[in-house]
Order: sequence, then C-alpha cells, then structure tokens
Amino acid sequence: MRATEREPGFAARPVLLVAAAVGLAHLVAASLGGGYWFDEAYMLAIGREHLDWGSADQPPIAPALAAALDALAPDLIPVMRLPAILATAAAVVVAALIAREIGGDRRAQLLTALAQATALWITMAGHWLTPYTLEPVQWLLIIWLLVRWLRLRDDRLLLALGVVAGLAVQTKFQVVLLCAVLAASVLLCGPRELLRRPMLCAGAAIALLLALPTLWWQARNGWPQLRMGEIVASEADALYGGRTGVAIALIVMAGIAGTVLALYGAWRLLRTPELRFLGVTAVLLYVFFVVTVGRPYYLNGLYGALFAAGALGLQQRRLSGGRFGWVAWPGFVLATAAAAGMLAVSVVSAKPDVPRTIAREASAAYDALPTAERDRTAVFGESYIVAAYLDLYAPTIAPAYSTNRSYGYFDPPPDSARDVLYVGTAPDELRPHFADCRELRPVDEEMAVWQCTGLREPWPELWPRLRHLSVG
Repeated sequence: MRATEREPGFAARPVLLVAAAVGLAHLVAASLGGGYWFDEAYMLAIGREHLDWGSADQPPIAPALAAALDALAPDLIPVMRLPAILATAAAVVVAALIAREIGGDRRAQLLTALAQATALWITMAGHWLTPYTLEPVQWLLIIWLLVRWLRLRDDRLLLALGVVAGLAVQTKFQVVLLCAVLAASVLLCGPRELLRRPMLCAGAAIALLLALPTLWWQARNGWPQLRMGEIVASEADALYGGRTGVAIALIVMAGIAGTVLALYGAWRLLRTPELRFLGVTAVLLYVFFVVTVGRPYYLNGLYGALFAAGALGLQQRRLSGGRFGWVAWPGFVLATAAAAGMLAVSVVSAKPDVPRTIAREASAAYDALPTAERDRTAVFGESYIVAAYLDLYAPTIAPAYSTNRSYGYFDPPPDSARDVLYVGTAPDELRPHFADCRELRPVDEEMAVWQCTGLREPWPELWPRLRHLSVG
C-alpha cells in the first residue's frame, strides 16, 4: 500500500447514496425520539442562558448551534439536530475521500463509506447534537487534508488544516491531543518535511487564533477541562468496566465489519512507510485512551482512516488474485443490521418520561410554596443533567442552579435566594450551609424534592467552594 501520485476517480454516486441513506435514517430517528438526549439538554441549556466562549467541560460550538436552531424553530428537536445529522453523513463522504486519496478505487471507497456508515457508536449517537457527534467529521477532515498534502505537496492545504483544527478545538478539546500525536508520529516516522513547512506554522497560528477565546476562558477559570480526565476515568470504571471494558469498546465500536476492516487497516498502515504515521497515531491514541480510561467513542474520528487503509489493502489483494468479496459484503449486511439496532436503541433512550417527571414534581413542589417563600427560593439540580432537565422542561421555575460541571461556573443564585428547592437523592452538599433541610415529595425511587432553608453565608462566598465536576 502506498500514497499514489494520481488519485482514482471519486465514486460519487454510490458514496453519496450511502451518505444520503445515513442522513435520512438519522433524520427519521431524530423525529421519532420524544425528547432530548441528556447531553443535548445540557448543550441547549448552556446555549440558551449561559452561552460564553467556554464552560467547564464544553467549548462553545455545540451549545451555540443548539441555541441558534432552537431560536429558529423553538422546541423542534429534529431541526435542532440537523447539524449533527449533516456531520454524520458528511463523515461518510470524507472517509471515502481518504480512501480515494491513498489510492482506493471505487469499490474501496464504497467499502470505506459503508464501514463509516455502520460504526456502532456513530450510528447510535449520529443524530444527537453533542460535541462527540460533531467531532468525527472534523478529525477525518484533518486526516484527509494531511494525506492530500502528502500526495500533492500543496501547502495551502496546511492553512485549511489550521482552520479545521481551530474550529475543532471550539467543538471538543480532544483534537488538541490528536494534533499533538500526529505531530509526534510525523517526527518519528516521517514525512519530516511536513514539519519544516512555513505554511504548517501559519496553519498552527490560525488554529491557535480560532481556539484562543475558549482557551482564554479555560485559563481565566483555572483550566477545569484538565481535571475532567480523572472524572471521566472514575465514571468509566462504573459504566464500562474500567480499562478492560474501554479497551474492548474502543475496538468494537467500529462496527461488525468495521472492526475487521479497522484492525486490518491499522496493520497495513504500520507496514507502509509513507502512511506509517497514521498507524502510529492510531496505536498511540488507543493506548492513551485505554490507560487513561477514556470514553468508548474517543476513537470515532479515526475509524474512517483505518477503514480506508483496510479497504485499500483488500483492493490490492483482490488485484493480486485474492477473493474477499464473499466475506466482505455479507459482513456489511450484518453490520447494517447491528447499526440499525443501535439506531433503534438511541430512539428509545431519548424518551422524555424521566425529565418530564423531574420537572413535574419540582414544579409542583415550587408551586405549593407560599408566595413569600417562592420569592426567596432557588431551584437546584443535584447534577448538571437534572439542572438541564429543569431548565428545559420546567421553564416556569427556571433558571435552575447546580454546583456540578458547567453549572458550577455559571452565576450563583441571587442574594435574595435564602432557601433552596433541591432535586436529587439527598442535599448533603447543602446541609452544612443551611439551618434545615427536609424532604417535600418523592420524584422516583431514588430522587426527591427537598427544601433547604436559612442560608448561613452569602452565595458569592459559598459558590466557589461548592462547585465540582463529578456527577456522583
């Protein structure tokens, strides 16, 4: 396998048909789901009331998109989800373009597109407007620009790379790690000529300029994002079975056919001098995310490049007399079925029963208070998830407050709020700071609405001590 000087023609019709099918499937799923996915609720709550150049754990692009589309079509969830759907469909096209760029023929491009279309986590989350749904197409664009530069040596591509990287930082911070590992891999494996190009420095300057507002926000607030790694690791132990579970999930989330194609592609990349830096990047990131116990979707932006390399390897074996079609195409039938199952799971997972129950019980408890008490009461969510649900589903008692994640970095309650309605398992974080806390009414088997009265110290002094990033 080698990066060719002359690229094959683009398999526009089949690739675009796959991308269109992906977009249509996710549009249908976006319309069937009855409520916001909890991370979407979080994005929209930030965007509506607290939009800034950053927040504790989220750059601004996803919240800004959520708020803008919600303002354009209020409470129409499918409209709000359009950027995620378009990004998911576009990733199919960009993955196929990577295959084309490294020498893949029309069949290899179609294999790559199908693998990208049936990756499991991407299929499940592809219509949710979240940073981790917008991220894969950005990573794939960075890789496509790099391999295209490798073939053409057109330094204008490095300026475009800087633009994409800068916008990607404003979407999700993991792209900084991707760029650092790519640079280290190029230094280790070549082409080292890339690192000597003045336009690469110019592209890096553009990326830094675009990313500067959110980086400045992080610096002014003590870099809370840097503490998220420990939080993610602690949550992964419970959710995914620690390092072993993450190590498996990072591979199998490529999909049934995609897992085989990605593993084969990584092996082929490591054996190809011109493209070895991509294989090394994939291995290093995989090891890093396993050791640090990351999320199972952290490699979503790399799968497409691995699919492309694997598809090119099958192409070369086919041209040398091998026969793999009888294995590959039935594999994609199974992969499509599995992806459809994941898409169905995502529709069921976004049902609004839980957030509406939380909002209903909190609103009922608030409305039952005497008017004088309501005037001095702030509504709290135990976690950022509960607070976002209250903001979206209980607008009559908004704004909601929380000490968790980005909510802890928003403004504290006003000085007039001497009492709190707390929605959660127990208001242990508030008990030492109030004269009394008592349960008012249950929400479900685990949660209740509590009332804490008699604040003992001013909110501006208390708030920085209460904020925290862990959900538990």
